[in-house]
Amino acid sequence: MIETLNLAQALLAGVLLGAVFFGGLWWTIRRVLHSGRPAAWFLGSLLLRATIAVGGFYLVSNGDWRRLVACLSGFIVSRIFVTLLTRAPIEKGKPLIEGRRP
Repeated sequence: MIETLNLAQALLAGVLLGAVFFGGLWWTIRRVLHSGRPAAWFLGSLLLRATIAVGGFYLVSNGDWRRLVACLSGFIVSRIFVTLLTRAPIEKGKPLIEGRRP
């Protein structure tokens, strides 16, 4: 029972790490659209997000591969949710790329 609880906590931690990582990526992309220094924003964001994610994986796993796998699974689930939540709505009949029809 305790092991199951530990794995559930690792899964939840992975979801939170993924939300920070992919939510931060979404925020960075929106910020870069109005910035004069996009490369600096992308590099700084990548370094910060990767440091948080890798450090979080290290702390959550605590040397146990099962906790690491659970955390990674939560991270992937979070990626799916953030992707769905931040997707731009597609208008019917409007081309995805100018000059092309879907």
